[in-house]
Amino acid sequence: MKELRISTDIREMDIALVHNYLSKQSYWAKGRNKEEVITSMENAICFAVFDGKRQIAFARLVTDYVVFAWLMDVFVIDEYKSKGVGRFLMDYIMNLPSIQEVNGMGLRTNDAHGFYSKYGFHKISEPETWMQKIR
Repeated sequence: MKELRISTDIREMDIALVHNYLSKQSYWAKGRNKEEVITSMENAICFAVFDGKRQIAFARLVTDYVVFAWLMDVFVIDEYKSKGVGRFLMDYIMNLPSIQEVNGMGLRTNDAHGFYSKYGFHKISEPETWMQKIR
């Protein structure tokens, strides 16, 4: 790996890579079309990890900067998994000055509970008080 860097500039991100990963490789966004990916990126804080000029990871965060933030669409491309890229990305996001005072942050995962628990995430307390509406 060359020197890793993170960008939040959507214009620099590889939209085709993000769309391909989300719509074809992820379990949570299968079938999401390119327009939906672009709209979701335009309405969130996006983070891309680059190895040189190549994008190798992505995440996005939606927040009001006071009450709540939601982390989603986090991925590292296969050849860079288990090389510290996910930790690099999460360390960056979790240390953003603008979200340090947010009351709560959420995410959903089927398979990375151990990874996210290192960043203070845990199962929802009092799940009986939470509601959701799914389209």
